This record gives sequence, C-alpha cells and structure tokens, in this order.
Amino acid sequence: MSVFYLTMLSSLGFFMALIALSLQHKHLLSVLLSLEAATMNLFIMLFSTSNNILFSGETALILITLGACEASLGLSILVSMIRARGNDYVSSFSSQKC
Repeated sequence: MSVFYLTMLSSLGFFMALIALSLQHKHLLSVLLSLEAATMNLFIMLFSTSNNILFSGETALILITLGACEASLGLSILVSMIRARGNDYVSSFSSQKC
C-alpha cells in the first residue's frame, strides 16, 4: 500500500513542478529548478512502481547519476549565459541573435 501512496505523491509533485514551470518562467534558474523537480519526481515514480519487477540498484544509480549530470549541465549553461548577457531573464534569450 505504501507504493501506491509514494506513486501518488510523486505524480502530484510532478504536476506541481509543471505548474511552477508554467507560472514562474521569468528567470532561467526558476525554469531549471522546475525541470529538476519534475525529473526527480519522475525518477521516484519510476523507481517506486518497478522496484520489485525490473530495476536493480545499479540501474537506480545510473538514473540518479544522469539526473545529477543534467542538473550540473543546466547550471553551467546558466552561468555562461549570465556572464555573456548579464541577466537570466528568459525573455532576453533569442535564437535569432548571433
């Protein structure tokens, strides 16, 4: 029964992360934190639902390592954008500018 509650809690956290992403998209750091929360909730949901069926400890370590690498890559992009542009406003980023 606790797996059901953990799955429901992680799905609620995932949807709250998506709501935070849609409501607080002014700064790049807010967007990255919302995406990280969604990724971690999906990891918890995936691990809790298939813990006894398919996954082993090594697979969980690989998934959490990939999540940490994704977070560090996002933060390094944030730092380089702030150094190049001076702010982290999403509205100032444009793919049309060279």
